[in-house]
Amino acid sequence: MLNRRYTFDGQPIYLLGEHASELHRQIEIQDFYTIRQQCVNAGNLFEDREFPAEDKSLFYSRPADRRYKWLRPFEICKDPRFFVEGYSRFDARQGELGDCWFLAAVASLTQDEKLFYRVVYADNSFKENYAGIFHFCFWRFGKWVEVVIDDRLPTYKGQLVYMHSPNKNEFWSALLEKAYAKLHGSYEALRGGNTSEALEDFTGGVSERFQLSKAPANLFDIIEKRTKRNSMMACSIDPNPHVIEDKTAQGLVRGHAYAITKVQMIDIVTPNTKGKIPLLRLRNPWGNDIEWTGSWSDKSPEWRYIPDYAKKEIGLTFEHDGEFWMSYKDFLRNFDSLDICNLTPDSFYDDQQASRKRQWNMNVYEGQWVPGITAGGCKNFIDTFHRNPQYVMKLEDPDEDDDIDKCTVIVSLMQKYRRMKRSMGLDFLTIGFEIYQVRETDLDQKPLKMNFFRSNRNVARTNEFINLRGVFGRFELSPGHYLIVPSTFEPNMEGEFLIRVFSESKNVFEENDETVRLADVDRRVISDLPDVVAPTPERLSIEKLFYEIAGTNAEIGWIELKKVLDQFIRKELMKEGRKVTFTSGYPLNSEAKDNALIEVIESPFQNFLKIVREIFCFRHKRTETHLPDSGAVEGSNSQLSATAAQNESENGGFSKDMCRSMVAMLDVDRSGKLGLEEFKTLLYEIAKWKAVFKLYDKDQNNKLDTNELRDALESAGYRLNYQILTSLLYRYGSPDNTMSIDDFIMCAVKVKTMIERFKEKDHHNRNTATFTVNEWIARALYS
Repeated sequence: MLNRRYTFDGQPIYLLGEHASELHRQIEIQDFYTIRQQCVNAGNLFEDREFPAEDKSLFYSRPADRRYKWLRPFEICKDPRFFVEGYSRFDARQGELGDCWFLAAVASLTQDEKLFYRVVYADNSFKENYAGIFHFCFWRFGKWVEVVIDDRLPTYKGQLVYMHSPNKNEFWSALLEKAYAKLHGSYEALRGGNTSEALEDFTGGVSERFQLSKAPANLFDIIEKRTKRNSMMACSIDPNPHVIEDKTAQGLVRGHAYAITKVQMIDIVTPNTKGKIPLLRLRNPWGNDIEWTGSWSDKSPEWRYIPDYAKKEIGLTFEHDGEFWMSYKDFLRNFDSLDICNLTPDSFYDDQQASRKRQWNMNVYEGQWVPGITAGGCKNFIDTFHRNPQYVMKLEDPDEDDDIDKCTVIVSLMQKYRRMKRSMGLDFLTIGFEIYQVRETDLDQKPLKMNFFRSNRNVARTNEFINLRGVFGRFELSPGHYLIVPSTFEPNMEGEFLIRVFSESKNVFEENDETVRLADVDRRVISDLPDVVAPTPERLSIEKLFYEIAGTNAEIGWIELKKVLDQFIRKELMKEGRKVTFTSGYPLNSEAKDNALIEVIESPFQNFLKIVREIFCFRHKRTETHLPDSGAVEGSNSQLSATAAQNESENGGFSKDMCRSMVAMLDVDRSGKLGLEEFKTLLYEIAKWKAVFKLYDKDQNNKLDTNELRDALESAGYRLNYQILTSLLYRYGSPDNTMSIDDFIMCAVKVKTMIERFKEKDHHNRNTATFTVNEWIARALYS
């Protein structure tokens, strides 16, 4: 039983690896308290096998450039401590790793004690119960996840290589960086990033970005008010593509993240006037003398106009510690972007609005862009845009006290796991979203099709599609129904995402997707199907064929079914003059029965049965086909063995799995056999699936584009959602996002079987069924 702790606002803390999909690999689940006690009892120091002290934990793209030595803090210095006189923003200095974005977020985190101790556990210690094990906590796409590490740190010549404290015996910042590196797979995975990522991972907040060249007129008011509500901020200058860490004339570093650690209107008294001036305090994560050298920098003459009480109030110091002040005007001139991570959506409101208590509605959905199913790209690709996941939001009432009857909506779209996939050659996708107003009648169609998007314009969208982990939008919308469509910029880009929607007014938020069910078959397909019920020559031919094979039992199993279909293929090939090489395997009872098959072929039902041959025999043209020998061992059909079935040829005929699945699909009494009526139904279903495939095989290359899979299965009478379609693609699709006809039929067989098995237990037709473990396993295995 895992040690589940509720340590912050009643929210659960999960252990890293409890959800294997988070890491896309299986890892050992590590409980800090259990492991620490085991180590203390045994007198051992913890060694983390999941993030070993090896070069692969440092780099994924290249070998180590030198010989690093992993040392524990007591091997680096005497009297190591987790904290030295508490913690502060000055405890985190950047090392050789290019993760200034992370350090800027750490500096912001130290400004809020409650949030700091949520991430950096206070019970970490080098004294009490020390066992070389430490733990930290990060927000991970909707869940708080605990990360356990050992305290072996990479060093070179006895010095820490990466993030470190200026106090040689303080290690909380170095261990925090290691835990974050483990979360993403390696230290190198942290190279280059956006501060908003780490801020969100420290808080679970919602980040927004301002391009300062387009800053709103009231931006300083926004910054000041967000600061008062504990929002965290960072800023940066666009990099020089030709020079790494290029410096401006006044000491700022391009392509570098700075934390904003204080924002304030400060009293100023000059010989001619007095008033207030807006100033910002920033910090360079390098923690050295690389600072702003312009107005209001350390020891600049402007400070003589600030009264001593004001200097004391803001804690003014002049040190070579990377921290400096600058005016708001200079901030706008010198920086390019500002990131604000809001801890709650209340941070988005002015003081007079925030004075009253709000009850925000938050909805969270996880989704996927799956090539061939749900990766339609942006609206530039109008033919596929509608295939993206769709979400419906119903806003019922305007915001309270809103004079223009609008509803505030905050939408955050975040792509998942991309940083940790850098070792696989992947990086962030270019993402965004669009919002459309819809009528209730529009929503009768789930999901909305291409025609809707051709004839309707969005009412809101992200400012741009961008290759960051997350994009954000705040909108004022009238009450009504809205459709949100998250997408990548290009189609067929694979990824997972988390979408969060906040609104002050009451809302309903759900996926705009199909309810799984059986439905009517497409009329275009029905006209091509044979009649196996009316007393026609076709029906009589089917019955004669069935009884010749079934014998006295009047039932056939999967082996007999395979024989029926394979023998028909053999006769068709012989009639066309094709060369046939026989292999032993399937016994025939007599020459009379062989002749009976010929009669069937020559009956009016020949064209229908020819469909079956087209489906399974000629995926590729062949001049030689291996089929069961008509002169094989004689005997009763009840003595047909599974051993014989294993001689099936890969060059043609019906696979064992196909025949088994077909029998299971129609075997209502679970006998492993089909009666005549079930057999006729099977032939009808095969003809239906063939007709559907032909309808959607638009270029006639015997392949179905999986982008058409939803429509094809809908034409066959199966209404499915994106989740099930994705599972079908993974199970039956090809790497090029196509599906062969035999895979399509296997797919249809599985869908029909599973829906009908479920309906057997859905006694009240409520899309809810109860199975015992035995019932579920039995039904899942025999399908």
